[in-house]
Amino acid sequence: MTIAIIDYGVGNLGSIQNMLKKLGADSTVASDIFAIERSTKLILPGVGSFDAGMSQLNASGLRGALDAAVLERKLPVAGICLGMQMMTEGSEEGQLPGLGWVSARTTRFAPVAGETMKIPHMGWNVVNKIKGSPVLDLLEGESRFYFVHSYHVHCRDREDALLTAQYGSITFDAAFERDNILGFQFHPEKSHRFGMALLKGFLEKY
Repeated sequence: MTIAIIDYGVGNLGSIQNMLKKLGADSTVASDIFAIERSTKLILPGVGSFDAGMSQLNASGLRGALDAAVLERKLPVAGICLGMQMMTEGSEEGQLPGLGWVSARTTRFAPVAGETMKIPHMGWNVVNKIKGSPVLDLLEGESRFYFVHSYHVHCRDREDALLTAQYGSITFDAAFERDNILGFQFHPEKSHRFGMALLKGFLEKY
């Protein structure tokens, strides 16, 4: 098994690779199409703004290889934070289209009148399971993950929603799953034993 962490100039690659190493998994930071073509699983990280991430990815020369790996070869792929948002059709944060791998939109947190809500949503939050998935099999009891984001995903097809979370009065999709495509709004690599269990599920059961 070869896990490729996609390097398109945006993302916290080191911490993801360190977490995978703790799990005994070999991974490579992939900045060329050959690394993607040799891989058996993919991780698409990302931090920062939507348009900046999509611009970097489109300019990297990796877009075609990624689409082929995910949509044609059906390799398992996990998007993290901005990486999840980029898998959607687009975001209120920018003008560029997303990858469009999942029928979903990314929208800004909009608190109701009179509600005090700090943005970005930052810190630990409990998630709620919407459906079963092998990637969740190793999570036991109540699970909490570490979030840092100002925008959130809403799946148009509720069959794709995997985990939800609550922030203020807003319920958002904390994770989605469509066939071989997974997205996590939180940072599993910063979520201690919960993140380790989730990533182990991705490595061993997905």
